[in-house]
Amino acid sequence: MTQPLAGKIAVVTGSSRGIGRGTAVALGEQGATVYVTGRTTGDDELSIDTTVKMVEAAGGSAIAVQTDHGDDDQIAALFAQVEAEQGKLDILVNNVYKIPNPPAWGGGFWDHPVSIWDDQVGIGLRAHYVATWYAAELLFAANPTPAAPGAIINVSSPGGQSYHFSSSYGAGKAGLDRLGADMAIELAPRYVGCCTLYPGSVGTEFIMAHVDERNTDTSHLQTPLVVGRAAVALAMAPDLLERSGSIQWVEDLGEEFDLRDEHGNRPPAYSRRTDR
Repeated sequence: MTQPLAGKIAVVTGSSRGIGRGTAVALGEQGATVYVTGRTTGDDELSIDTTVKMVEAAGGSAIAVQTDHGDDDQIAALFAQVEAEQGKLDILVNNVYKIPNPPAWGGGFWDHPVSIWDDQVGIGLRAHYVATWYAAELLFAANPTPAAPGAIINVSSPGGQSYHFSSSYGAGKAGLDRLGADMAIELAPRYVGCCTLYPGSVGTEFIMAHVDERNTDTSHLQTPLVVGRAAVALAMAPDLLERSGSIQWVEDLGEEFDLRDEHGNRPPAYSRRTDR
């Protein structure tokens, strides 16, 4: 079986579960060595150590690095470890996100504690900036070229363009979209592409645990694995540098690259109405 990412080094932040886990496994399918980060370790089903086993079962190699992405020093230590062990980085997937407890679903911004800003913007935006700052020199050390560029994939959301969940959620996602577009300009001379990925509604472990409470229609949910396969297809795209700075939708990538989920289905389309 051909593994086009054999010898390539990737970091996927926040990969103990959800889209991060799906992306780590999808990278493993292509033969990559994946650094899996998150706070939860051990034999728990939703832990970085369990994700490592899943990546290895998929055909890749994986290294678990316990990381609190709210702590800059821990982010710095993560990339210091990558440098010491690998000397380079080929793919960075910024995925980590913190869901407020309790979740900020509905109501006015005044109904939620100010701390949800730090959860959703601090982890969902600032931590991506910090990780990319530390990753940059490692991406350059891989000696990217126009034919074999480095890749940064920022996992965002349609909430960057229309109302979803809360004001702070939208601010974080819109900021991430802008961050990726502007980083792409600065990275262009170094042959590192930076794209923003828009999944639709995704059946993460968290969402599936609240299906009944939210009266969720599961028929339209994309799976974390197919979102991960879209992220990997984007990172491997031969025209990545031409796409750099753009927003790429999972459903479009699914059609373009004939991506299927673990059930053999294309990722369901997401309504792109902005008047919601």
